[in-house]
Amino acid sequence: MMDALIAGGWLMIPLLGCSLLATVIIIERLWTLRAKRIAPYGLGQEVCSLVARGQVNLYWLEGHSPLGGVLAAGLRNARLGHEQVRARLQEAATAVIHDMERFLSPLGTIAAITPLIGLLGTVVGMIEVFAVIVSADGAGRTAELAGGISRALVTTAAGLTVAIPALMFHRYFQRRVEDITVRMEEQAGQVVEFLAHYRGELGFSEQREAERPSAEARGS
Repeated sequence: MMDALIAGGWLMIPLLGCSLLATVIIIERLWTLRAKRIAPYGLGQEVCSLVARGQVNLYWLEGHSPLGGVLAAGLRNARLGHEQVRARLQEAATAVIHDMERFLSPLGTIAAITPLIGLLGTVVGMIEVFAVIVSADGAGRTAELAGGISRALVTTAAGLTVAIPALMFHRYFQRRVEDITVRMEEQAGQVVEFLAHYRGELGFSEQREAERPSAEARGS
């Protein structure tokens, strides 16, 4: 590995930096973009049941998951009408989607520029090769010729080695964001549909969990 880094020359430094950055982003996104964490199945149905029983704690719902935060934003405006609920759900969902797409743009940039850096290394290496060939004693300087050719090949291979997995994971994460977004829309739609046909009194609690013991103590 060290021999390859040395043979590739100074252009291996940005390629190595791009590789490390891409690795960090991929690990972070694999951990963050978990569907169970962002939009757990059954939450929309559970919220509908809690609304029917008047037992929805909006603070609990916000802390449950990003989808819970979206639903809580809509429920806070439930008394203002159907359109207000949809508008607040859309605004909150947009923020969640923006958070899910974080770091995907840098990952796509890495996938795009690393082959170009490798190509630059190829050009630089070939320039060195031809500079040696046209020199007076070029035929006897085989070591420099081999060094230029080696740099041309190593930087190209390194650029592609970084770009290919970066591009694969970039597409994979884009697809995962789309799937999670669809799941969020389905569950938010369940809640909106339920509220549109619900004729009972809407009662929501906004009591934090830490406030419950003190409130109970005052009551006793």
